Amino acid sequence: MDLQLKGKNILITGGSKGIGKAIARAFLSEGANVSIAARNNDFLMKAKEELGRDVSTFQADVTNASDRLKLIETFIKEKGTIDVLVNNAGGSNGGKAAETEMKLFYEALELNYVSAVHLSKLAVEHMKKAQSGAIINITSIFGRESGGKVTYNNAKSALISFTKSLADEVISYGIRVNSIAPGSILHDTGNWKRRLEENPEKIKAFVENEIPAGRFGTPEEIANVAAFLASDKASWIVGASINVDGGQSRMNF
Repeated sequence: MDLQLKGKNILITGGSKGIGKAIARAFLSEGANVSIAARNNDFLMKAKEELGRDVSTFQADVTNASDRLKLIETFIKEKGTIDVLVNNAGGSNGGKAAETEMKLFYEALELNYVSAVHLSKLAVEHMKKAQSGAIINITSIFGRESGGKVTYNNAKSALISFTKSLADEVISYGIRVNSIAPGSILHDTGNWKRRLEENPEKIKAFVENEIPAGRFGTPEEIANVAAFLASDKASWIVGASINVDGGQSRMNF
């Protein structure tokens, strides 16, 4: 399917590996102008080698407000416009709520929630001028229901709520905001890969008991949904949180 994304300027945070890199590859296949941002320059350069020279890279720590400002400022200076922002940077920390230091709650919110809020607000300023744009926030099924580490769960819940609020505010400017809630995704740099290597029998049992599809999801399956949501083919999807999880979520809506 031609999603008519050719020539669109795309910025993906956390784009040097895993789901972010797969999203970059999906947009490249559609002929878009793709830029990836990450804090580790070595990972960025490795991703550029894999994805091709057409990919632009931006080194930025999205937990740092000044880096976020510089990222959008530099992107606009180089590309002229921003058509699609994918807030993919994220990660989990801590353990049980009562045993997790407050510092880790703040850190999780900064990485998974505040960074996306700030970058979205900055991108919207430019998208309003163009009267078009799409923002896609990568959340989690555990932002919609109980599960996962509490700091991560809380931050992703907040991001899903923000997605709906911002979406309703900016759709009149031609800007669509949505979120994708992945289930358990297996990739080389992810936690599930490490857990699978450490205890294959335990993880095999997890998949059998928790994922009706009977396997882990792939980064490409998230990426395909991201590319669709960014396109005009999804023109009537506004403020949605879409599960991409092989049936893993226990929610019925």
